Amino acid sequence: MAKQYKYQLEESQIPTQWYNIAADLQNPPAPPLHPGTGQPVGPDDLSPLFPMGVILQEVSQERYIDIPAPIREAYQNYRATPLYRAHRLEAELGTPAHIYYKYEGVSPVGSHKVNTAIAQAYYNAEEGVKRITTETGAGQWGTALGYACQLFGIELKVYMVRVSFEQKPYRKAMMNVYGADVVASPTDSTEAGRKILAEMPDTTGSLGIAISEAVEDAATRDDTKYSLGSVLNHVLLHQTVIGEEARLQMEMAGETPDVVIGCVGGGSNYAGLAFPFMRERLAGTSSMRFVAAEPASCPTLTKGSYAYDFGDTVGLTPLMKMDTLGHDFVPPAIHAGGLRYHGMAPLISQLHEEGHIDAVAHGQVGVFEGAVQFSRAEGILPAPESAHAVRSAIDEALKAKEAGEERVILFNLSGHGFLDLGSYERYFAGELEDYEYPADRIEEALKGLPVVATA
Repeated sequence: MAKQYKYQLEESQIPTQWYNIAADLQNPPAPPLHPGTGQPVGPDDLSPLFPMGVILQEVSQERYIDIPAPIREAYQNYRATPLYRAHRLEAELGTPAHIYYKYEGVSPVGSHKVNTAIAQAYYNAEEGVKRITTETGAGQWGTALGYACQLFGIELKVYMVRVSFEQKPYRKAMMNVYGADVVASPTDSTEAGRKILAEMPDTTGSLGIAISEAVEDAATRDDTKYSLGSVLNHVLLHQTVIGEEARLQMEMAGETPDVVIGCVGGGSNYAGLAFPFMRERLAGTSSMRFVAAEPASCPTLTKGSYAYDFGDTVGLTPLMKMDTLGHDFVPPAIHAGGLRYHGMAPLISQLHEEGHIDAVAHGQVGVFEGAVQFSRAEGILPAPESAHAVRSAIDEALKAKEAGEERVILFNLSGHGFLDLGSYERYFAGELEDYEYPADRIEEALKGLPVVATA
């Protein structure tokens, strides 16, 4: 009998609820704090930036939240996404491990980001919002939100990190196709951008800077809200459709993961896959391992500090308790632009701090090496961000080979790399270099952490 390699759910099996891990945490999440008063923020504090439907999800303690019918209808355009077993990669590695990957690159925009983009656009449209601002690193988020805003008739302004704006022109073009107005951040059109340019005129930009600009833009206009593609609780919530599907698909395969892997920048794709599997671990009924893979040049989990910090560079956002490299951190111009963020999602940070999630950091040369090996075996070209998960999955499989033990590995292939071929071209030309962010520069950035009495 031929080995089955693809596990596909029926349309009727698309999740009808998102899973909220906050309900199952052993310790309550630390509250976000107002940047001015240092006191816990309430719904009214967030209302200038977010629609109330999203705010209520951000602070919810309900275990399951129903997915509205219009969002499920939009999901049906590409969900359920497939789960594959990587038989050819296993054979090439000579490993006894079984490697599975959930492939989110089949979405219209080529990544997982659209799962929350559709939800956020829907809740904004329900409240009559006409315009949204956002930031984007590599461009996947800006593309996803552009697509979603078209579905619900909303205007979009995207502040794209300058280095990615220059490295990835086709990402900008794709956002333009979906009707988004895209500018390279920092700009001279916001107070935050002008401040940064005055201090660092040659800066390559950062997600923290782009967030400052997008937040300022939204906060100064009555017709505009702000949308974030990672980090916040409601964003991670929306992504749990990935893991809920993967649980059913692993049951179809007749296996249970020993380790669940994903790349992390802000944390949304990994939370989406991992949180539905984390339930049993938090309940004490599973010893499943969870591994988060990040770039060595932006080592938020592996070298950051678990502390309250701003989500943006200028200090406009609420303070969040998270693993952080300091909001002044400006990462090098690596090609995994979606992972170049100074902070990590508070929920992932808390689970890491409590020992439920392990973290590893990879250099970009080894990441691209693993991506090419995977692509040649499986035929799918990973995005540079997703390739960090590929690298960790290969490493886990090789450890299983060395130990001579079977191991079931599940990872999230969160997006394809069709618009990242320039990065692959540089890899083959030998122009990519590993960069491990110096400890002294991290220490310097951490000196700027805000002093919070309640932390």
